[in-house]
Amino acid sequence: MPAPTTPAEAIRALADGRHQQPHDLLGHHLEADGLIVRAYRPFASVVAVRFQDGERIELTHESDGVWGGLRVGATETQDYRLIVAYADGIEHEMDDPYRFAPTLGPIDLHLIGEGRHEELWTVLGAHVREYPGPMGTVVGTSFAVWAPRAQAVHVAGDFNGWDTRSHSMRLLGESGVWELFIPGVGDGTLYKFLVRGADGKVREKADPMARATELPPGRASSVVQSRYRWDDDEWMTTRAQSDPHTAPMSVYELHLGSWRRDHSYVDLAEHLVNYVADLGFTHVELMPVMEHPYPPSWGYHVTSYYAPSARFGRPDEFRYLVDRLHQAGIGVILDWVPGHFATDPWALARFDGLPLYEHADPRKGWHPEWGSYIFDFGRMQVRNFLVANAVYWMEEFHIDGLRVDGVASMLYLDYARKDGEWIPNIHGGRENLEAVGLLQEANATAYKRVPGIVTIAEESTSWPGVTKPTSTGGLGFGLKWNMGWMNDSLKYLKEDPIHRQYHHHLLTFSLMYAFSENYLLPISHDEVVHGKGSLLRKVPGSRYDQLATVRAFLAYIWSHPGKQLLFMGTEFAQEAEWADGRGLDWWLLDHAAHYRVHNLVKELNRVYRGNEALWALDSDPAGFEWLNADDNSWNTYSYLRFGTPDRQGAVVAVVVNFGGLARDPMRIGVPRAGDWKVILDTSGYDEFGTPSQAEVVVTAQDQGADGQPYSVEVRVAALTAVYLAPVEDTAG
Repeated sequence: MPAPTTPAEAIRALADGRHQQPHDLLGHHLEADGLIVRAYRPFASVVAVRFQDGERIELTHESDGVWGGLRVGATETQDYRLIVAYADGIEHEMDDPYRFAPTLGPIDLHLIGEGRHEELWTVLGAHVREYPGPMGTVVGTSFAVWAPRAQAVHVAGDFNGWDTRSHSMRLLGESGVWELFIPGVGDGTLYKFLVRGADGKVREKADPMARATELPPGRASSVVQSRYRWDDDEWMTTRAQSDPHTAPMSVYELHLGSWRRDHSYVDLAEHLVNYVADLGFTHVELMPVMEHPYPPSWGYHVTSYYAPSARFGRPDEFRYLVDRLHQAGIGVILDWVPGHFATDPWALARFDGLPLYEHADPRKGWHPEWGSYIFDFGRMQVRNFLVANAVYWMEEFHIDGLRVDGVASMLYLDYARKDGEWIPNIHGGRENLEAVGLLQEANATAYKRVPGIVTIAEESTSWPGVTKPTSTGGLGFGLKWNMGWMNDSLKYLKEDPIHRQYHHHLLTFSLMYAFSENYLLPISHDEVVHGKGSLLRKVPGSRYDQLATVRAFLAYIWSHPGKQLLFMGTEFAQEAEWADGRGLDWWLLDHAAHYRVHNLVKELNRVYRGNEALWALDSDPAGFEWLNADDNSWNTYSYLRFGTPDRQGAVVAVVVNFGGLARDPMRIGVPRAGDWKVILDTSGYDEFGTPSQAEVVVTAQDQGADGQPYSVEVRVAALTAVYLAPVEDTAG
């Protein structure tokens, strides 16, 4: 749009809501005759200016709500305030937004233009700022938004009665960034951007960089000024010196809205923290907390990527929850959804009147499976938006890791598409090279900036190098969900014990590829919803057999190479499948059968964390050895876990019996002589108080078995798992 060439043209453009440089007209400007001041006050009856030296001049209404006046002979600018009276005749002193310099500098604009601003959230969005001056310190909020093809942008909010004309923003050069500082606007103020698109239509838009929102179903963004003081220095110092990939990691996944109904971040900071700490999990994984309009989406259709959901409280209250988890020794992983975003017209969709955050071609910009838009990963500013977002959660909220949702859908151009519905890449292949670049950049940037964090890929294909460094062409993730293991193991569990012998390979196959990536074993929310039933209800047989199988399966997970993740409720054998609209069936803990599953999980975490053989070499084949992988006639699996590559350090022997008959006694090969202690026996966790063999010590016999030089004999009940370790490793 051509710039106005006369004040009259500029006033008309301003009144029409089309002026791209309102600061050129409004505010104060030195000219040959003195200092001209103009202000936009369309409903005023009197407008005057009081300068820092006390002089007052009256402004004259020029036209269309613009008032102007000249301080004759002035040779320099001065601080000033507007004096405005309306129909009631009462004068109000107020500051002028159009007297302030831009809040983004040339370096910020250059980095935004290059798509390389790693701290994007510090310059875009809404930020409370203070400016000292001759007439006192000014406190207000700067607003900045990227809308490169907009004709004009305004800020409206509860501070100006949602006026669509009062606060016109300026376009900063060719950056596509619009900016305005508004004095007197502070923490908690609600606002929206009014974006006049390339088509001339004005759309109300939430701020893409909003760090807080109003409570849904409200759509406004909210100014937020953090006053939080962290108390997790010990955790953060230790984290920066640690490597989570070679440390114990057992993850408790939960949905904040249905773990316990009507719990706020503050409530969770007490009840969730105490519960998870008692169970002994090392981490929690929170399903998306980023603001989303539709609760049954579980947070996977995001509208505000930088804002914790207002359903549970303000951002500082979310910080408090993270802080309390850290103080209890629990890491925090967030679900992150960079692959697609919500279609709501008031959010990111067609932000400046044309596809901006989404790819313009629906063959690359529309997700047919999830009914949502796909980011334009090839647009550098969009990539910057996502990379900075990953860093934002880790730096501003001390988050310890991100689990990236739907990585497979990002990697393949033909994902969920038929022939003819997708576009090959420049090499004619199906790989989404722009998405690969985004994931590599996000991972590399996060690991560079925030030592001790972990990124986790939900990736279900055989894409090579998901957890390999970006320097060698990998995607750069720390861990990958082992979806193959999950599908095979749950398929196995559904078989009746008498038939499991024909499906024995389902639990051995995972060891064919267990060390090809750094894996996490997920029993997640996706497996206990939409008619799939709870873990307990997947298992055939009597109630006793179901519970026993769940207990044995949990012990199997905790001893299998790879970190482990368990969805909420599974730790006490929730019977009903998960529903986001109600809380867990906590009353089940009043029943011994379920309470003892809960106790078993607590014991598994204790044993796991105390035995490095169960986690130190999760991604190293030196950490695992089969004792007997072929005992299909008994539905039994036995193996060794080692804590050091030379296998001279910690070791745990594991036997899992998924059959319906006890092995009494069962001879198990062990690599060392001496005394071995039973450190776990899941048969002791049934509702009848069956005696456990835990703490029983057996002496290795000089009789080889299972390819080992020594062996021990123990009882392995039906549907039971047993762990043993050398006594010297379990002392104390």
